Amino acid sequence: MRRTAIIGALSLACVPAVLAATHSGRDAIVEARQASMKEMAAAAKTIAGMFDGKRAYDAAAFKAAAEALRARAGPTLIAEFPGASLGAPSSAKLEINQARPEFEALARHIGRLTDALAAKAEQAPAHISDEMRMGAGLAMDGGSLLGKRRGASEPDPAKLPAEHLLHLILQDCSSCHSKFRQKVE
Repeated sequence: MRRTAIIGALSLACVPAVLAATHSGRDAIVEARQASMKEMAAAAKTIAGMFDGKRAYDAAAFKAAAEALRARAGPTLIAEFPGASLGAPSSAKLEINQARPEFEALARHIGRLTDALAAKAEQAPAHISDEMRMGAGLAMDGGSLLGKRRGASEPDPAKLPAEHLLHLILQDCSSCHSKFRQKVE
């Protein structure tokens, strides 16, 4: 009886420490995820600036930014959203858990697009070429798994120009944020 009481008292004494460690671990996950999202946004902004002419094109910077996107997409992106880290105070909605297959499919799609962009950046010429440009006639709609029209075929990312890949990546990011991100005040 006394032994049970001592174990119970020790267990209760450990609860605050366990809760603090859990909270601290959750905070670390959220902070790492936020840093990763900021890196992805900065990399996308760098590439977009080059294509928009707001930033000087630099093949090495293009390659580094494309690699930063590739490194944080796909399975890495999925791993940054464990169930226990969702909801307030994080911006990640709890709905990620309820729609986990959809969320993961979108993250994998972004991964395929960033893989293709990084491969193109690996071979980037010294100046932006016409082959890198999106050009007329390439449709933007239907690139996202969240907003894709039924029966629409998915083009091979490896065959798309780098600028178009960037637009599809940004479209997928917007789709994901609109469905799975909440504004935190």
